[in-house]
Amino acid sequence: MEVEVTTEAVRAVEAILMVAHEPVPTDLIAQLVELPSATVEEVCVRLAESYETAGHGFQVAKVAGGWRFQTHPDLAPYVERFILDGQRARLSGAALETLAIIAYKQPISRLQIASIRGVDPDAVMRTLHGRGYIAPVARDNGPGQAVMWGTTQLFLEKLGLASLADMPPIATFVPDASLVEALEKTLRIEAEPLTATESVEDSEHVAEESAEPSESSEAE
Repeated sequence: MEVEVTTEAVRAVEAILMVAHEPVPTDLIAQLVELPSATVEEVCVRLAESYETAGHGFQVAKVAGGWRFQTHPDLAPYVERFILDGQRARLSGAALETLAIIAYKQPISRLQIASIRGVDPDAVMRTLHGRGYIAPVARDNGPGQAVMWGTTQLFLEKLGLASLADMPPIATFVPDASLVEALEKTLRIEAEPLTATESVEDSEHVAEESAEPSESSEAE
């Protein structure tokens, strides 16, 4: 007996495949849309054929025992370009600063990072973790056993380093003492010395202001 497949059931199959992170087995789809597995299999095959006929840039494919949406193979060069550009997407200054702290101070906890940066690093750490540049590496032995973070193999690959030992010494990023001194002199506001006359006038003015509350108090 042929089972009637409604438009809603077909749309439901599409919706399920759209949100799935992994291939979805036919049996699981069948349970969700309440149709026989054979019918669901046929629906997926027809969807795949319709997308191919329409010339879409995506397709429904059976992979690893399940069905999923994926980009069309002949568009791989564009997808690769997009992914590479995404990997090269600019990290914010805060993210780069946090990544540098972790790289040079690892293993390090979130609170230690916050104490160095002076702000909550949660958001940028999620970004760095999502990019695969940092990962939990241990737990602190102290109270609370905080998660300790460190850089990953991908971090080394992106920088072209064989190991963390190949990172440039942090001292190379510290300004020379003479430069720091010059900046301090430039930014320091020099107070102009008061002349003898100005000093006397200021003293008399202060004395008058001090005397006023006293006279008011006596009058009361």
